[in-house]
Order: sequence, then structure tokens, then C-alpha cells
Amino acid sequence: MKRKVTIAVVVVVLIFIVVMATNKVLSLGKDDDINNQVISLDDKLKVLGNIDTKIKYFKNDYINRYLAYKKKNPNLTNERIVLEVNIGLDQEFYTNVKKSSHLNTPYILVNKFYYLDQDYVPDKLEVIDTKYSLGEKYLVNIARISFEALAKKASEEGYTIRAISTYRSYDYQTTLYNNYVKSDGVEEADTYSARPGFSEHQTGLTLDIDNVSSNYMQFESTKEFTWMQNNAHKYGFILRYPKGKENITGYTYEAWHYRYVGVVVATFIHNNQLTYEEYYAKYIENQ
Repeated sequence: MKRKVTIAVVVVVLIFIVVMATNKVLSLGKDDDINNQVISLDDKLKVLGNIDTKIKYFKNDYINRYLAYKKKNPNLTNERIVLEVNIGLDQEFYTNVKKSSHLNTPYILVNKFYYLDQDYVPDKLEVIDTKYSLGEKYLVNIARISFEALAKKASEEGYTIRAISTYRSYDYQTTLYNNYVKSDGVEEADTYSARPGFSEHQTGLTLDIDNVSSNYMQFESTKEFTWMQNNAHKYGFILRYPKGKENITGYTYEAWHYRYVGVVVATFIHNNQLTYEEYYAKYIENQ
């Protein structure tokens, strides 16, 4: 009888140990488990399907963020978990921001997590040919040349593409953003206007366009928009804030807002329907 009781106690203890171990793995993502490093790195990687061996942009330092984000988004694939956390989507916009790198190159990223200093002015700013712009507008050399070639080709085919807003200084963006805030409030303004230092326009690689005859906000309904959809990437430009990607870019869809990234990158983004955030996190950030 005594032996049977002992065996029963052992069985109960073993069951308890198994249950506790299982609960530890299932509860990954809880702050107390993560912060106290109760779970081994190997166990954490198993929860993520050992995705670290399958993609180059996995970051060991982000392991706890991956797990916490996975717990909140169980329907996402492990690859998508890693990508979105690397972009910063597990955090609020304008938090844990970083200074932009790849300055004065087509690879620079400026968004709600990457900023430019107040005194940053890109090299080789040049005036766009006024045949293709509304007044005196500036882009950096390579973007200007590419845009003029794009606009010229469009014109030859019966389309009108005009730059209406290009390079903006930090001070200009400050005034613009503050006016939007006064009009619509911070929350609404943040959906369509960048805070100073976080505007792509400060890179000199970005422009808003219209077709002269229609308001730029109706650009999607013009024949020029269709032409841009089919041809912009051939000249190194991407539609920067596409429809359906608002949660990634942080901005409402803008059919008129284009960014120069170079022909190779623009073509890849166009063919794979990516945002620049996704491309940057996968292929540029860790170079």
C-alpha cells in the first residue's frame, strides 16, 4: 500500500513538471517570463519555427519582441512576425525612433520611425525643368534627371505629369504640419502629414504630382495615374503610400506621392507589391 502511494506521488509530480514546462512555452511573450529569461533561447526559437535559420533579416536582439508580437497576432506567419517587428510595427508610431542612415543615397528611409536632423539638406539639389513642374521645384540630381525623363516620355505619349511639391526643408515642414494640426488636430494630421524631421520630402527624392487639369487629390481617377502605375518603376519611382498598406506606412493612401529609389529597387517593389518599409527591412537595413 505504501509503495502504491509513493508511485502515485511520483506520477503526480511528473505530471506537474510536464504541465509547468508546457505552460512556460505557451506563455512566451509574457513580460515576466521574458524579462527574467526563464525560457531558453532554443525554446524561444522553436516557438518561432526556428525562423532564424531561414531568413537573413532575423535579429536575435528582437527575440522577445517577436514572441510578444506573435502572441498578439497568432494568425501571422513567423516570417511576417519578424518582418513587421523589424519595421517597428509592434510599437506606436513616433516611438523608439532612429536617425536615418544611407544619407544622400536613394536607399534612405524616412518614416515615422526614422528621422532626419533639423539641419539636414541633401546634396546636389537641382531645379526641375519648369516644363514639368509648378514653379521652382527641387530634387536631388539623380531624381531630377529621372523625373524629367519620365515626364518627357509621358508627354510624348499624350500624358501630362507635373511636379507640384518636391524638396521641403525642416522649417517648411514644421509650418505645414502645424497648420494641419490647427485645422484637424494631431491625430488626424498624423494620418496624412509627417511631423518635421520625419518627412520624406526633406530627402529631395520625393514628389507629389498632378496632371495640371485636375486637383492632385483626384489623381487616381486620371489617365496619368494609370500611366504611372505601368511606367513609374521604369524610371526608378514607386508609389510610396499604396492602398491597403496604411498600417505599414502609417499614412493614408496617396495616389499622387512618389519616391525615387532607383530602377532596380523600384522594379522589384513594383513586381512584388511591397512598401518601401518592407523592402528596406528585408534587403537594406542589415547591409
